[in-house]
Amino acid sequence: MRRIVIGAFLLLCANSVLAQADSFDVFEAGIADIQQALESGRISSVDLVQQYLARIEAFDQAGPTLNSIVSLNAAAADQALALDRERAATGPRSLMHGIPILVKDNYNVPGMNTSGGSVALANFQPNAASIQVQRLIDAGAIVLGKTNLHEFAYGITTLGSLFGQTLNPYDLRRVPGGSSGGTGAAIAASLAAVGLGSDTCGSIRIPSAFNNLVGLRPTKGLSSIHGVMPLSHTQDVAGPLARSAEDLAIVLDVVSGFDVNDPATVLVRDAGFPSFVDTLNTVNLSELRLGRLDSYFDRASAAVRAPIDDTLEWLEQQGAVVVNISIPEMDGLIGESGLITLEFRDDLNAFLQEFGSTEVADLAMVLGLGMYHEAVGGALVRSDEATVDADDYAARMAARLRLKESVLELMRAEGLDAIVYPTIGELPVQVGDPQNGSNCSLSANSGLPAISIPVGFSSSELPVGMELLGAELADSELLAIAHALESQRNSRRAPAVTPSLNDSAALQSRTLTLDFNEGDVQFEGELRFEPLRNVLAYELSSAPSSAEALYAITLAIAADADERGSDPVVHNLLAPGAVDSAGEYFMSEEFRQAFTESRVYLRIFARGLPAQGVSWWP
Repeated sequence: MRRIVIGAFLLLCANSVLAQADSFDVFEAGIADIQQALESGRISSVDLVQQYLARIEAFDQAGPTLNSIVSLNAAAADQALALDRERAATGPRSLMHGIPILVKDNYNVPGMNTSGGSVALANFQPNAASIQVQRLIDAGAIVLGKTNLHEFAYGITTLGSLFGQTLNPYDLRRVPGGSSGGTGAAIAASLAAVGLGSDTCGSIRIPSAFNNLVGLRPTKGLSSIHGVMPLSHTQDVAGPLARSAEDLAIVLDVVSGFDVNDPATVLVRDAGFPSFVDTLNTVNLSELRLGRLDSYFDRASAAVRAPIDDTLEWLEQQGAVVVNISIPEMDGLIGESGLITLEFRDDLNAFLQEFGSTEVADLAMVLGLGMYHEAVGGALVRSDEATVDADDYAARMAARLRLKESVLELMRAEGLDAIVYPTIGELPVQVGDPQNGSNCSLSANSGLPAISIPVGFSSSELPVGMELLGAELADSELLAIAHALESQRNSRRAPAVTPSLNDSAALQSRTLTLDFNEGDVQFEGELRFEPLRNVLAYELSSAPSSAEALYAITLAIAADADERGSDPVVHNLLAPGAVDSAGEYFMSEEFRQAFTESRVYLRIFARGLPAQGVSWWP
């Protein structure tokens, strides 16, 4: 039903998208650029909605099939039209006026279901909006749709019983992180201007790292979590993921602040905090003093460490000071201060009651009827069976305070602007594998803010994030550091599989027919270059008389299209001893570029052919 509704809605927009596609392209467009285009009349908010919907159709439900969007707001186009008319009559309400956004499916949104990614809540439509969403709507934002998440936000690979697995647009074989992986993948693919996620322990920062985005876990209490399906009210925070620090700042200025419904926000009720946008340009990188958290670097993979160390070395060259640090009793205090298992059951049950769930009453019912994905079963059972002992709970809260004080004391003693470490110490795993390496707990268990910043790519072309943790309410300072680094050393790169819809060359597949006949070797078949899946698919059929003679049919890359014959083998297309062979080769950036430049060719090795093989291209 979800895909039918999405498809029908998109068909309404197709003709208009084609008519205005050349005027302004939303691909990789920032909020300020979009506002400038809106003000100048180059585009309308209706056009924006239609362009983003066209991208969703092309890349989320077809092509790479990211599976990041779970539902669309049927009222989005009408809301966009009303906001266009309001802009013309009275001007924009804010920098978010007429801007389409995506929202993780654990936020309450007017007129939309909140499923938490679970079949248990497929029909649950809450009776009130979340505070952050309402603030964005009041500022003129358009909720375009909702994004996939790890079921109940209880994991970091974005898999659930209702909507399945979301894919990483930088490598479709891998996970996008979680639990806000749907938001991460969608914003990386420019399916909206910006998106909302939540973070109980890494769920904003890990998808940011895996999707080449900027994501801030704010100081606990900086913004309200009311109306966001809880995992642990003590550890939960919520907020945006974005392609730039500026976009993140624009949204944070709207959603931050005191809310009577969220007791944690008493922290900012009377204490003013600076505008994120106004403080973006207040950091001089040459004056920074950063603490390199040795233990988190030591346990990270070399592939993750390399781009972070390179960034820190560059910062030192600019004049920044980086010192090696360790936090006293850190591991013990983290181990003693986790609350997710203890708080989830009661928090979820209270949320369902408050916001009017009529079909599913509590976690016990979810478990009793088996309405969950097996991947989260163990965690759900542990939470349901957890006994909340008052003394143990108090001890955990005390450990959280000691952890926070230990971090702050170290920062004061060393004169640190921030503590730096890998957002996650391992690269994204293949779909279906467990994801290790999370460093989420230092911020989550202390309540201190932490931001994940893109710092480049691994040798296998996967995004890597560097995390900076700061003092309480130093959120704007962290974002200013991210902005300064981004301005001088921008690591943002769009995924190859989700290009501009105006880039016809990047969208089109190519099929090459193979028909080789030389000596005793004969084979035929085809190669299909599929840029939106980032694979070279192949089907080969050898003549029976050639099967014993053929050793290999390989791919090679020529440095020069006019000189071929001695380049190393990239991949063998021929299965051992087989007459027929079929499969897919996942393309590296180098291979993809070489293919578009006609530098890829076949080297055929067989008995009766020259020892170095025969270089050939159809």
